[in-house]
Amino acid sequence: MQITANGIQLEYEEYGAKDAPVIILIRGLGTQLVHWPRLFIDGLVALGLRTIVFDNRDAGLSQKFDGVGAAREIRAILKSGGQPEPAYSLDDMALDTVGLMDALSIKRAHVFGISMGGAITQLLAINHADRLLSATMVMTAAHLGGAGLLEYLLLPPQTCEQAQENWVQGHRDWGSPGFPISEEALRAEAALAWERYPDADGSNRQAIATLAAPDRREALKNVALDCMVIHGAVDTLIPVDKGRKIAALIPNARLHLIEGMGHVITPLLSPIIVQMVGDFIGSRRTSD
Repeated sequence: MQITANGIQLEYEEYGAKDAPVIILIRGLGTQLVHWPRLFIDGLVALGLRTIVFDNRDAGLSQKFDGVGAAREIRAILKSGGQPEPAYSLDDMALDTVGLMDALSIKRAHVFGISMGGAITQLLAINHADRLLSATMVMTAAHLGGAGLLEYLLLPPQTCEQAQENWVQGHRDWGSPGFPISEEALRAEAALAWERYPDADGSNRQAIATLAAPDRREALKNVALDCMVIHGAVDTLIPVDKGRKIAALIPNARLHLIEGMGHVITPLLSPIIVQMVGDFIGSRRTSD
């Protein structure tokens, strides 16, 4: 479904009872709402949560943006010693979530963000805590940077078959070996995502915004909100110490390190994280 939020068009889906407490899930770099395992969504609904998922700006069926996004163009800028200009900021993306809540008449919600979505969740906790019931930050960091990481994250134009190969290889590089997913399932997932949005430029613009974001470490020390940090013990993309650092900075934050988890939530991993969310939210669940 399409909705106007923060002045742009976002694609979203929701599950569960309309009058239930709300949890909003925020995806990571270049991924889409279809990448959430259905087992994960169903598990949250079974907890009694109205579960809302959406495509971030520049992903899936949500609004696309102008600005530098072609991998070749970005590499040329980096080679010349420059920095590509962000088309928007992570603060803008945080406001997209607030705008989605406004459009759906949701006063307050639990928020659960992974990777880039975890960085957005940090900004929501820092700047919009009055709209949150709790914040869960998964496989994320309080500060990232460097042209080398941007180079690694860039995606060139790709066919559906190339997108499938890249998705399979990515899971080999930074997946969750303790909670495997079949290659067949990964190829089907990649094909669906490619059909919804085959252009890699949006992912590249998200990468620029993520790496241009200011350091959040000092601001996290002042967060007065119930927060949980989840990180994979074998995350090869964002090292586990990054998660430990966030939990150490936020007063009274809960920290869960999961053995065998890398940088992806697979169907096999979903019940474990659903249980953590249920235990964490507990008595915090209220309807807003």
